[in-house]
Amino acid sequence: MTDEPPLFEMTTNPSPLAGRSPDPGLDAVESWFRSQENLAARFGQVFRKSIDEVLDGQRTARFDLYIKEGEGRVEKTEKTYLGTKVEIVTRAEFDLGHGSPMDYVICGQHVDAKFTMGKSWTIPKEADGHICLVMRADDRTETFQVGLLRITPDVLNNGLNGDQKRGTSAASRSGTRWIVEHGELPENFLLRLRDRSPEKVEAIFRASDGYRGRGNGGQLRVNELFRQVTGRLVDRTTVVTVATQHDSPKRVRDARKHLRKSGIVILGYRRPDPDIAADLGLPIPDQGTWVSARLSVVDDDSPRKATLINGIRYALWSAGDEPVVAPTIKHAKSEA
Repeated sequence: MTDEPPLFEMTTNPSPLAGRSPDPGLDAVESWFRSQENLAARFGQVFRKSIDEVLDGQRTARFDLYIKEGEGRVEKTEKTYLGTKVEIVTRAEFDLGHGSPMDYVICGQHVDAKFTMGKSWTIPKEADGHICLVMRADDRTETFQVGLLRITPDVLNNGLNGDQKRGTSAASRSGTRWIVEHGELPENFLLRLRDRSPEKVEAIFRASDGYRGRGNGGQLRVNELFRQVTGRLVDRTTVVTVATQHDSPKRVRDARKHLRKSGIVILGYRRPDPDIAADLGLPIPDQGTWVSARLSVVDDDSPRKATLINGIRYALWSAGDEPVVAPTIKHAKSEA
């Protein structure tokens, strides 16, 4: 006699709350966060925005949070404020409102926001017994984590720091409920470029050396940015950091004019730019991003990826191509 298979196959997916110590308040807060759409992407933007605002590249030309001494350094007080900035931006992103005595109230639970650039968090005495939204981000590795931790004596070290706070212990790692454990932090363009091609970053920021005209030479640096870095999306934060000026669209529009003689176009988000980028196999820019490319003219029977601009076929420039003046691309509306 053989066993008959069941008429309906029953499968169950274990709940992320299963097998844990009872904590209805923590369960409720975790369930609330897990119900939010695009949770990881939104937290990634929270950290990216917070870090960029503390760096304040538009005024300082800084892009490296980890410089401690010399030109471009980030002061200790600014790094301390980064935690407050993350708290504020998180509140705005998830519409959390203000809590008391903790930072937020979620599902009736008092939740405190804690951020670190390191591997552990420092917890004040007033957070004892409460839930902490523990967050960390590393701009160098482009990673972040977000979790929930109920503060009890077993998750804290015994010693107090100078602010009478206690650090989280090794035991806190197993007690943390990760809601984003392996998050990808949006790229810091200039930091990543410096890692890969430090000579390009140096060329960009030295493009205005010796400039004695009006302004601070920001246009020269933006021109060099799009000359040095072709084929990659460049975001608004990068442009204003390089220019140390506010009006990034105007700097990009003017860079288009200055780079035409070098055969370089700068594509934005308005038509026909995204179509041209797609034809050439380039990243597709959306609002607030641009991609530059050096072009050359090719015949109709060329096997290379090509696009038609003003009735002429263009491909990406390669060694041996004749230099050309880049075409002027007409847009429906004035834009960058």
